[in-house]
Amino acid sequence: MHTTAKRWTAAAASLRAWFDAAAASTVAVDADRIDWLRAAPFIGLHLACLGVLAVGVSVTAVVVAVVLYAVRMFALTAFYHRYFSHRTFRTSRAVQFVFAVIGAACVQRGPLWWAAHHRHHHRHADTPADPHAPRVHGFLWSHAGWFLTPRAFATDLSRVRDLAVFPELRWLDRYDSAVPVALAAALYGLGWALQRWAPGLETSGPQLLVWGFAISTVVLFHATVTINSLAHRFGSRRFDTADDSRNNVWLALLTFGEGWHNNHHFFPGTARQGFRWWEVDLSWYGLRLLALAGLVHDLKPVPAWVLAKARR
Repeated sequence: MHTTAKRWTAAAASLRAWFDAAAASTVAVDADRIDWLRAAPFIGLHLACLGVLAVGVSVTAVVVAVVLYAVRMFALTAFYHRYFSHRTFRTSRAVQFVFAVIGAACVQRGPLWWAAHHRHHHRHADTPADPHAPRVHGFLWSHAGWFLTPRAFATDLSRVRDLAVFPELRWLDRYDSAVPVALAAALYGLGWALQRWAPGLETSGPQLLVWGFAISTVVLFHATVTINSLAHRFGSRRFDTADDSRNNVWLALLTFGEGWHNNHHFFPGTARQGFRWWEVDLSWYGLRLLALAGLVHDLKPVPAWVLAKARR
C-alpha cells in the first residue's frame, strides 16, 4: 500500500479507536512511535486539569477526587494487577466484573489489555523486549510514552487466554472508553444536582467534572506508572532479581502497596506485596476485608522459603 494511503488508513483507524479499540489499524506506520491522534484524548485529559482555574475548588470536589482516587487505585492494584495479571486469589464472576468496571474507570484500558501487557513485562523485565524498562528506554518513555504507540495499543489475547473466555471482559477491553465517559457524565450530573438541591456544598457540574474526573484520574495515572519508571530506579533491593526492581516506601504509600516492587518481582505469586509487617500494603488490607466479607477467597500468602531468602 502506498505510504500516503497507509497514513490516511492509520489516521482513520486512530479516530475510530477512540471509541472501539478493535478498530485499531493493522496497517501500522511507525508502530513504535507515539500515535498523536490516538493519544489526543489522553493529552486532552491533562489539559482539562487547567479547568480548575475556571471552576475553583470546594471541600466537596476535593473529597470526591480523593475517594475516586482511592477506590480506583484499589481496583487497579488489587484486581487489575494482583487478580487479573497474577491470579493470586479467587473470586466470583460477579465480583470480578464489578472490579473490572471500576478498573476500567481509571482510563488505563481494559483488564485484558492491562493483564496482557503486565504479564509480558514480567517475562522480559528490564530487557529491550520490555516496553517500559527505564534502563533501556529512559524515564519519560517508560513513564508515559510506550503505551501511546500502535504496537502497545493492541491486546495480545494469547497472553490472557484464561481471561478472554469471559465475554463481558472482552467487551470492556474493546469499548474501554465507555466506562470513563459514563463516570464523567455521572460526575457532571451529580455536581449539577448538588448545585441545585444542596447549594451549601458549593460545587457544580463543571467543578466535579474537573476535580472528580480530570484531576483525580491524571494523578491516579501518574501514581500508577511510577512503578514502571521510578520503582525500577530508586529504592532498596531485598532480593537479587534479574531485573532492576526496587522497594520504595513512598511509592508503596502512594500506590497502596505496589512500591514493594522488588518483593513482587522476586515472588509475584502472592496477593501480598509488603512481605514484612511494617511494609504498609493497603491493597492487601483491603483484600483481607473482602475475604472476611466472603467476596474473595484463597488469598495466596508469602511462602516461608521466600522470606528465608530475604536479606533483611
